[in-house]
Amino acid sequence: MTVNDSDLSGIRNVLELVRTLLGELRKSDRRVAETVLADPQRILGATVAETAELAGVSQPTVIRFCVAIGCEGFQDFKIRLAQSLALGTSATHSAIIEDDPPEEVARKIFDYTMTSLDWARHRLDMAQMNAAVDLILEASHIEFFGFGASAIVAQDLQQKFPLFGIPCNATMDSHQQLMAASMMTPGAVAVAISNTGGTRSLIELARLAREQGAKVIVITGSMDSALINYADVVVNVETLDNTDVFTPTTSRIAALVVADILSTLVARRLGAAHNQRLVRMKRFLSQMRRNEAF
Repeated sequence: MTVNDSDLSGIRNVLELVRTLLGELRKSDRRVAETVLADPQRILGATVAETAELAGVSQPTVIRFCVAIGCEGFQDFKIRLAQSLALGTSATHSAIIEDDPPEEVARKIFDYTMTSLDWARHRLDMAQMNAAVDLILEASHIEFFGFGASAIVAQDLQQKFPLFGIPCNATMDSHQQLMAASMMTPGAVAVAISNTGGTRSLIELARLAREQGAKVIVITGSMDSALINYADVVVNVETLDNTDVFTPTTSRIAALVVADILSTLVARRLGAAHNQRLVRMKRFLSQMRRNEAF
């Protein structure tokens, strides 16, 4: 099994690539992969011979492992490994355990978040983002839907978009959400936000909105869910899987970053006159904050 260059192009973090492909590698290649994941810093300073000895395999097997994951050779693999370590420790090394001191908890959460955000960044389809901007700019009004952590993202988007002169809403009450979706009309846009894409209530809201003639933008971390069946545009915000009880909510953080990107792209398309009004509004807010300080 070998990964081609196009598969690797969107994945700068080679540690996460190794983790993802672990179960698909040959048995001997898997031993090299497990050795790398167990102590990536040690491998960074190792030669081919030293890596082979640590993994209990031959030197050609080490080279074959590098090629199997899409690298040109051992040196190319080490360059990518160094880049991965610069981004933060692999998610497989970021699980928080009961005995971790506070400093280690903080380090792991920072490392895991940075790694996961980089993972999401290289899977973001800008063609779909631009298509979402097109729909929003043509929208008569927008309804943002989300539950749990995704509801926070919906509220963040709702806070931003009135600034662009687009009527919008992000109610948190499930009955009102159902009413809003069933009352949507052609020209309106529903933005359904779900990391898993499997929340049944959200799928129902997207289906209802679509049936009323509204366009549906789905922001999700899963491209393998029922929710995307009701989408006109799908914005993929994939983050690293980690089901540990102490896992930070990186999916929410990544979705908030995408919300910032989306709102910024909309603002840029509205032109200089509108942006001057935004600057004026922010100046008024700044003045109000200075007055509140007294």
